[in-house]
Amino acid sequence: MTLTSKHQRLAALRPLSPESVASLAAAWDVRMVHESNAIEGNSLTLRETDLVLSKGVTVSGKPLKDHVEAVNLSKAWQKVKQLAQPGSALTEHDLLDLHRIVLAGVEDTSAGSYRTGSVRISGSNHVPPNPLKVPDLMAALLEEVGSIIDPIEKSSKLHHGIAHIHPFADGNGRCARLAMNFTLLAAGLPPVSIPTDLRLDYYQALESADSGDFAKWVGFVSARIEKEIDDWLAALDPTSSL
Repeated sequence: MTLTSKHQRLAALRPLSPESVASLAAAWDVRMVHESNAIEGNSLTLRETDLVLSKGVTVSGKPLKDHVEAVNLSKAWQKVKQLAQPGSALTEHDLLDLHRIVLAGVEDTSAGSYRTGSVRISGSNHVPPNPLKVPDLMAALLEEVGSIIDPIEKSSKLHHGIAHIHPFADGNGRCARLAMNFTLLAAGLPPVSIPTDLRLDYYQALESADSGDFAKWVGFVSARIEKEIDDWLAALDPTSSL
């Protein structure tokens, strides 16, 4: 069964039980916050992330920064879900606002603004552009993405573009994934989360796009979307054999 047919099958299940959807979505949200932060080195486990978000507890022995990052990313994700109406497009203002939320209380001096200095990406040969070029490059990226029709290609291009330009001093990966998921939600597709055991595959696919092999990166994103649809079908469709 193709990704398109699976998505059509999921859409055919509507209207879905609000209780079932709310429970599954809440669990997914926590997992996404945990996985997106863990990719960047956050030490909270999935269970600890859930406790921080649902109970407001402080986990003994874990840095305060890790707790703040969990709360911030959860708030940014809720903002994405509010903004991503059908057919909507992510604006520069939206992206900067999401970055401000992600880094609030962590790097307040740079939260919500483009970097003013040079940066390097650990473990990558790619050198991000001069900071003076960042505003124009980001404007060009958003304009280019706006002309792309296919939502998977659009979301992949937006994520890779943000990662490639690296417009922020910190928080680039988290904002790139939020932007990707904004685009998917606006197109009626499920958002994706990237588990830590796929971190290497994730980075390698992004580096392939840096080298001109964009198809590998789109293929990685497509596979993650299909996995999310499979999971939703398995949970919501009583006839599913997935």
